[in-house]
Amino acid sequence: DRGFGPSRIRVLERLGASEERTTEPVRADDWPPERPPGDPLNIVAVECGRAPGTPHIGAVPGLPDDAYEHDGQLTKRHVRAATLGALAPAPGELLWDVGGGSGSIAVEWLRTHPACRALTVERDPERAARIARNAERLGVPGLRVVTGAAPAALAGLPRPDAVFVGGGLTAPGLLAACWDALPAGGRLVANTVTLESEALLADAYRRHGGELVRLAVAHAVPVGAFTGWRQAMPVTQWAVRKSADPFETPAATAGADR
Repeated sequence: DRGFGPSRIRVLERLGASEERTTEPVRADDWPPERPPGDPLNIVAVECGRAPGTPHIGAVPGLPDDAYEHDGQLTKRHVRAATLGALAPAPGELLWDVGGGSGSIAVEWLRTHPACRALTVERDPERAARIARNAERLGVPGLRVVTGAAPAALAGLPRPDAVFVGGGLTAPGLLAACWDALPAGGRLVANTVTLESEALLADAYRRHGGELVRLAVAHAVPVGAFTGWRQAMPVTQWAVRKSADPFETPAATAGADR
């Protein structure tokens, strides 16, 4: 179902015993459904093979967009890779992915290390179910999906090491609630494409420092018989680390204070 039908499967039963048996390799998409069950003490060896056109799913952030089931609410590949770089996942850390959409940020956070933890908050039940399917399909079924509207849905959640806000920035109190939830040294990254949310990020940058950047990506597309650039909507990103020192001066205001 996921494009690995050419993989070859071999079953090794009761290894080391007198009844040891090894089956001949069979392609996964040719495995006979009527095959009788073998000995319950077994090892299944799979030699992975990818069918033509199957997306290559690597281990680093920035999976192909078509690796995800989505309805358009997806942090696109190049912006996603930059976002994970700013979030800087580390083993054992917990991420809040607020406004999950398709869950791509949380999924790729979890894929960086088996000890990483993540939960995603999504108010739309259909999208929440889609996030769970993406997590299952991409090998991180431990992603916790919280269905509810932030900031109310954030109450009672375990304290995060990092927070990503990908939607709902204009909800009253959301950004403040995410900031307050972070411990000293925690990271917050927020992305937006709207002027209204951009104004909120500019104000947060003025008060807390960090980095405020504009990410712009263009793709080559046919223009008649030629090729030209099609610009995607630019993304404004605020990335900040919460100071471990209560007397530390935010970078954005240090100059004015002097």
